[in-house]
Amino acid sequence: MAMKLKTKLSFGLTFLFLVILGFGIMAIVYINRLSNDSKMVLKNNYESLVYCNNMLKALEDIGKPSSKAMLEENLHKQEGNITEPGEMEATHKLRKDYSELLANPNDPSNYYEIRQSLQLITDLNQQAILHKNEVATKTAEDANLWLTIVFVLLTLITFTFVINFPEVISTPVRLLNEGISAIANKDYRKRIYLKQEDEFGELANAFNSMAEKLDEYEHSNLAQIKFEKSRIETIINQMRDAIIGLDGKKNILFLNEVAQGLLGLKETDIIGKYAADIALKNDLMRSLLQERETKELKIYADNKESYFTKDVLDVTNNETIIGQVIVLRNITPFHELNEAKTNFIATVSHELKTPISSIKMSAQLLTDPRVGNLNPEQGELIKSITDDSDRLLKITGELLNISQVETGNIQLKLQATEPEKMIEQAILTVQFQAQQKGISISKNIEHALPTVQADAEKTSWVLINFLTNAIKYSANSSVVEVSAYRKENNIVFAVTDNGKGIDEKYLPKIFDRYFKVPGTLERNGTGLGLSISKEFIEAQHGHIWASSKLGEGSRFEFTLPIESH
Repeated sequence: MAMKLKTKLSFGLTFLFLVILGFGIMAIVYINRLSNDSKMVLKNNYESLVYCNNMLKALEDIGKPSSKAMLEENLHKQEGNITEPGEMEATHKLRKDYSELLANPNDPSNYYEIRQSLQLITDLNQQAILHKNEVATKTAEDANLWLTIVFVLLTLITFTFVINFPEVISTPVRLLNEGISAIANKDYRKRIYLKQEDEFGELANAFNSMAEKLDEYEHSNLAQIKFEKSRIETIINQMRDAIIGLDGKKNILFLNEVAQGLLGLKETDIIGKYAADIALKNDLMRSLLQERETKELKIYADNKESYFTKDVLDVTNNETIIGQVIVLRNITPFHELNEAKTNFIATVSHELKTPISSIKMSAQLLTDPRVGNLNPEQGELIKSITDDSDRLLKITGELLNISQVETGNIQLKLQATEPEKMIEQAILTVQFQAQQKGISISKNIEHALPTVQADAEKTSWVLINFLTNAIKYSANSSVVEVSAYRKENNIVFAVTDNGKGIDEKYLPKIFDRYFKVPGTLERNGTGLGLSISKEFIEAQHGHIWASSKLGEGSRFEFTLPIESH
């Protein structure tokens, strides 16, 4: 049966405890034996020698009462301290001789007998002391011998235990540490072989099973991962936008070919390097790393001045940002189209204005009686020609206004204007478009609004743009609301729809030039309508903004200052 690690530890510690306990008990036993032998020598034999010595002193001067008392006292003590063989007989003879001395003090033979008895007692105790000393010495020698033998044996056993037992723990721990380090370095072929059948052995078996599963997983997915990586790299390199990947520490992960061309750097030269270090020597990289700038970047590319917009996309994992992707979108074609469109609009509007004015003048001349009288039908036709000429002149005027915005030369005709009239004009313009989708336009205008200082045509154009977008992105048979109310020294105009709404992350860019919300159905627009609206309103000292939530519709608003009196 395999011994568990806990059992081994308990056995080892119990063994050490028993070694210490056994050695201690043996030492205590021998020390007590030596102590008892020493006490016996002092208590019995040494005291008898003292008593005999005192009696000899008293015998020298036996005629004195104090000497007799001393001899009697020590004799009595000796009679109570008989410990050795023959000592009792010698003591009894001493008592007999002392009694005869007291009975016949002048008999000298009694002195000799007493001295003989004292000498015998002294000799017996001295011999006992020598014997007990030999016994104590022998005990000490035995104790020294056995304790030395036991100490040597226990030292050898304990040394062997100390040398070998830690290997039971340290070797598996070392092997497991090596195995974990190998797995951390993705060396899934690493295995741990232990002959132990304890918890470490079970842990090694579990580790080997884990490594085997990881190895299988690595090899089963490696080809697919490599294929996906190559596919993604191919897609990124085929994109016309410049793409730069950064990790969570702002180190360069990848550049596609367009980004390499714009930066003038090769991916292999800067991969893994800190982007801020690259920016020290690269102006474009420095501009890209600035905080979330959305303004256009003018970059010399494709042998001409090109325009790009920057998007910074956060890469997250469990709501933690682990990297970023910087995308530079090439909007040069939109710039070129816009410039061509602006030039076309300005040219056509200017060229059309003269013939349309001539048509209008000719129609007015036909109504002059001096030219000739007109029947009713002819009068209606002349009136229709005049109305259409006025409408065409107005349209060409609006087109010229748009070209002014796009060239930065906005010409305003600021005058006191009633908010409700501008709203009515805008609704009338989009009414046919709304009717086609069954959309009703409701008005919510605060009563008795003061006039605003505004360019009526350009403000109506903004409202028309808002309404056109609201109708375009609203469901059939829905409602679009136009509202106006006073707020401090401004009038707030708002257009609200119940369409699909706009993701909040796109709202900060909604008024940027060329920006189109991803996923919208609008494919042919240039993304300039809201940008022009912003320039119109801000040129009139107003403020424009939008609010929206997905699935809840959108609300576009702007303010214009109240006319000061």
